[in-house]
Amino acid sequence: MSKFTDARPPSEPTDRASGRPRVLHFVTGGFSGATQVALDLVRGHLAGTQFEPLLVLRRKPQTEQARVDALVAEGIPVELVAGWAHLATVRQLVKVCERFQPDILVAHGFSEHLWGRYAGLLAKVPHLVHVEHNSRERYTWSRTRQMLWLSQRTDAIVGCSEGVKQVLLGKGTPADRTLAISNGIRTEPFATAPTHPWRERVPGIVMAARFARQKDHSTLLQAIALLKTRGLAPPVKLAGGGKASAQKAARKLSAELGLDDQVEFLGHHKNVPGLLMAHRICLLSTHYEGMPLSLIEGMAAGCTAIGTRAPGVQEVIEHDRNGLLVEHESAESLADALQRVLTQPEVGERLALQGREDATTRYTLERMISRYEALFSRIMAGQRGTQDFSQI
Repeated sequence: MSKFTDARPPSEPTDRASGRPRVLHFVTGGFSGATQVALDLVRGHLAGTQFEPLLVLRRKPQTEQARVDALVAEGIPVELVAGWAHLATVRQLVKVCERFQPDILVAHGFSEHLWGRYAGLLAKVPHLVHVEHNSRERYTWSRTRQMLWLSQRTDAIVGCSEGVKQVLLGKGTPADRTLAISNGIRTEPFATAPTHPWRERVPGIVMAARFARQKDHSTLLQAIALLKTRGLAPPVKLAGGGKASAQKAARKLSAELGLDDQVEFLGHHKNVPGLLMAHRICLLSTHYEGMPLSLIEGMAAGCTAIGTRAPGVQEVIEHDRNGLLVEHESAESLADALQRVLTQPEVGERLALQGREDATTRYTLERMISRYEALFSRIMAGQRGTQDFSQI
């Protein structure tokens, strides 16, 4: 089957012959970081023997049919449900649940975790899991009340980092069911990083991040302008799509600051690992994060990592051990960190080596998948609460 329409069933209803518990992952169809995590988990379930998965995407204006078709061609069991109205989303997801009969429904990200769990309750799915993918979301008073009501009916509430977990606890989620499972990356694309010695790389900067209000490209550009007054003019590569208005604003600022000869806007880049492994510095200037996978990928690529002090980022970067942290919205702090790495290669190389070791041991995709599957196994075994989840 080459295409899926809203709430269209898989080619054939799956049977229970395998005896494996079924896990339905519900997430935005906007192909964000949350979508990628859900997709990685589905791929992990398919590669393993423990769970039978289904990926359900909530249709968004930016949901590209070509990307959905590519998942189908890959062998990913995937469906789309309506995204134009919350009620339509819930009703169609209920129908999917009644047909697939999942043992666990995993609702990823805001606001999908609300509609996903409402559907799960209506369809009488035995177990619900909420995964929060960011440290700052658009929680109104009403949405917060809904989230807390649902949390009392949810087996586990997962933050994608310790920082996100603490935000959830601050909002009032049950402490005995709230835990952290760090996101992970595929390390294979960065296997050749050691063959690109740090000192032989371009002494330039890569920031791989979509253009959006969450990301702070303006502080980066201001820091580059400040470096120019200090006699330093490193090349800067900005990789990522995102909102056209945000990218237009960044381009305008770059021109106003006289940086067009240094800053290159790459858009969607087909080979981000190669781009990173060719440069010395990876950077994430941001207002808030959940778990900064692009920064971890930069570390795995052997770059020196520099990031804003923010939840998620502070968890990954230990200042002056495996990277450098800079103050939020401080062009001067960022310029100082960049100047230190650009003018003190021994520092940059030391941080890059430690960063790569940490990224390829602490934040692997395999580790993330195994921890989620351990959580699902404990839930299926009737265990519930952080005491039962303490060994995940």
